[in-house]
Amino acid sequence: MVERPLIPLQYKELDGLSEKQIAQHHDVLYAGYVKKTNEIRKALENVDLASANATFSALRELKVEETFAINGVKLHEGYFANLGGKEGAEGEIAKWIAEDFGSVEKWEAEFRAEGVVSRGWVILAFDLEEGRLYNYVCDIHNQGGVWGSVPVLILDVYEHAYFIDYATNRKGYIDAFFKNIKWGECNEVIKKYKLAEFRKNRKA
Repeated sequence: MVERPLIPLQYKELDGLSEKQIAQHHDVLYAGYVKKTNEIRKALENVDLASANATFSALRELKVEETFAINGVKLHEGYFANLGGKEGAEGEIAKWIAEDFGSVEKWEAEFRAEGVVSRGWVILAFDLEEGRLYNYVCDIHNQGGVWGSVPVLILDVYEHAYFIDYATNRKGYIDAFFKNIKWGECNEVIKKYKLAEFRKNRKA
């Protein structure tokens, strides 16, 4: 079994998001997803393949919940990595957003609105085949993801992400998120996955 490591999520002082909201509550949830991912993968080593059934079987339940757990890990790691900045959009990510959405302002208006309509996540993702950025709404961890896409910016809009600080004021939380986006991390994702090479070959 390849065990998923628990990454210590370093709390950074944030504008409008308290330590209690981010560090004392949210990363406990993240740790739970890591634990369950490893439990599921361990159980899969000895699952009964002969009893496989689409209505109900141990294999089906484990594989479905594996996607929920591991996406809970990956999305939270990306969300936390995106927090801690003070600068505005800059570099390649700002250029690509302007090209793909018309302007950074148009993209932001769309992303904010999607933060209101989503029940779980909003993700700015780079499509490897098309060589461009899209916003996607995911109501739960294992619904709404698009194959062949790399998450570049992740917003968690589950109530647990903001309820301590903002109660039902989700728009206030989204305002705080935008004050704290670490745009440099978005540019690091572009470098890490060599997305500029895919963009060169983008389809018309």
